[in-house]
Amino acid sequence: MPKKQKDILVKDKQKIDRPKRYKVVFYNDDFTPMNLVTLILMDVFNKGEQEAKSIMMKVHRGGKAVAGVYSKEIAETKVTTTKMFARDAGYPLHAEMEPE
Repeated sequence: MPKKQKDILVKDKQKIDRPKRYKVVFYNDDFTPMNLVTLILMDVFNKGEQEAKSIMMKVHRGGKAVAGVYSKEIAETKVTTTKMFARDAGYPLHAEMEPE
């Protein structure tokens, strides 16, 4: 008669990495008005007026600045929305997403 073996439950521990985060970066240009950049930061990125103005000045003085850090899908949506908002107003504001 065969020996009875005990059933052993083994749990595999899987390491789950956090999803990558992406920075949405605005780039300075000589055409987009500062108040439009501030408005986009407030409307699209939910920044308060003071924070939006601070980021806008970083873009203006430094050539670029981070508007926010998000999951990939949200960053893609915010970049697309920013570009559409600026184009609809007739300006070439450039925004991109970069891995954090």
